[in-house]
Amino acid sequence: MDIKDLTTEMHHFVRSKGWYEPNSKRPQTPRNLAVSLAIEAAEILEHFQFTDEIKDKDELGSELADVTLYLLQLASVSGIDLEEAVLKKIEVNKSREWDTDH
Repeated sequence: MDIKDLTTEMHHFVRSKGWYEPNSKRPQTPRNLAVSLAIEAAEILEHFQFTDEIKDKDELGSELADVTLYLLQLASVSGIDLEEAVLKKIEVNKSREWDTDH
């Protein structure tokens, strides 16, 4: 699967829950999605609280999946081609000055 396929799957799921409906208790606005994305990203940090070790790979994977799904949805509802944005950012980063320490 590629990013577009994953985005399509995510939209099918969200529609099946009725969250795109105007009267949804979980409106899928860019703001709400950005908030949810930040919350899920913070939950990743819990896995490393007081340790550098990954305690539960499956749980960490589940949190990473949550972040990915919110990111895909936020990009999509905002009209951003995430694949294109990532590729552009890689090109920008190639020309940036980075620390030379390895």
